[in-house]
Amino acid sequence: MEAIPPVPPRILIVDDDDSVRDVISVLLREEGYNCAVASGAEMALDIAGQEETPLVISDMKMPGKDGLWLLEQLRERYPDTSVIMLTGYGDTESAVDCLRRGAVDYLLKPPKLTDLIRAIERALAKRRIELARKRYQKKLERKVRDRTTELRNALRDIAHTYQSTLLALVAALDAREHETSDHSQRVVRYTSAVAERMGIKGQELEEIGRGALLHDIGKIGVPDAVLLKPGKLTPEEWQEMRKHPDIGFQMIQNIPFLATPAQIVLSHQERWDGQGYPRNLRGQEIHIGARIFAVADTLDAMTSDRPYRKGTTFANAIAEITRCAGTQFDREVVRAFLDIGEQALIKIKEDMQNRKLTLVQAEAQAQEAEATLARLSDDLDDIDQTIPGPGSPGPSPGPRGASPAPAATPTPAVGASTASGRPEQSVVLSVLAGGRQGNSRD
Repeated sequence: MEAIPPVPPRILIVDDDDSVRDVISVLLREEGYNCAVASGAEMALDIAGQEETPLVISDMKMPGKDGLWLLEQLRERYPDTSVIMLTGYGDTESAVDCLRRGAVDYLLKPPKLTDLIRAIERALAKRRIELARKRYQKKLERKVRDRTTELRNALRDIAHTYQSTLLALVAALDAREHETSDHSQRVVRYTSAVAERMGIKGQELEEIGRGALLHDIGKIGVPDAVLLKPGKLTPEEWQEMRKHPDIGFQMIQNIPFLATPAQIVLSHQERWDGQGYPRNLRGQEIHIGARIFAVADTLDAMTSDRPYRKGTTFANAIAEITRCAGTQFDREVVRAFLDIGEQALIKIKEDMQNRKLTLVQAEAQAQEAEATLARLSDDLDDIDQTIPGPGSPGPSPGPRGASPAPAATPTPAVGASTASGRPEQSVVLSVLAGGRQGNSRD
């Protein structure tokens, strides 16, 4: 198969002098170029818009709109079109002005054919390079966008994995302390609500939430005999218990994305009046996240049941927190806490309980549905064994004139149960056809 020759580039020649325009177009056609002509700048702009025009050769001085006007319009509307300017005046200033405005070359009239051909070849070669550069730039930009999207998704997945890991670790810790099940997650919700009320948002809010989530991570290093002791702790046991902020801080301080939460873990037992531990910090020396957490932790501790006592009401807990503003707690934090309101705080706890119940119920329903499907599948297999398949021999005929022998296993009638108490065949078929009801996973 012969190769298809390339289409010659289209060149638009613009000149108000018919003879100049015709001579140049004839010469260029003989050189193999595809030429179009225009007698004025406005006409040339219309022709350039009808079909792709890689190159325009235009006279500078023309009646009405001149060549410089055409040059500016082409650069604005069709930036990929190259322009060579022609003039009958050998003015250096005019040549510089043309090049400054975007022309690729400047020739004196009448141009020599060799000079014109060289100028055309340079202009087209420069245009090809510029188009290739633009294509490469667009391709590079597209790759950067794609890689940026992939990186953003990867970072989001990593952050999700980090958060899931932290939640699993804290859930294990909460499960270790049976009386504080879900305590950490409730405290995160209370802490975040107060922080948002104080105008904290974005990354700072996320870091405070992580600090609240991990506040008791250091209890992993507290002996079970102390941590799980049902009675009152001795002074020596209290000394062991008070080590948990330092233990938690040492565990996570070298993890870059937990640097701020580590400060909250270390300071979460400090008090506004300086009577806390482990460093006896006071006032603004305590991280704002730890000051917010102190209020949230007290609320949850007072309103949650323990083996040795029942939780008090939210109203009582709010009154006690209010009483301790300025001593145990930061007054500004307590003010934001009170702005949330008792009912909103109660709703936070109820929403968490309802979500937990919903998850438990969904899991129970899923297990029940799987067990039911397995049982009904076994029933269907038993029924299939009692029904002869196509081509199966019927019961053997008895002696001439005798009644056929009864089947060894009678087929259950519709609406009846089998001897073993299994569902009837119609129920089995209904369930397998999608008749299970009340299962949220169906």
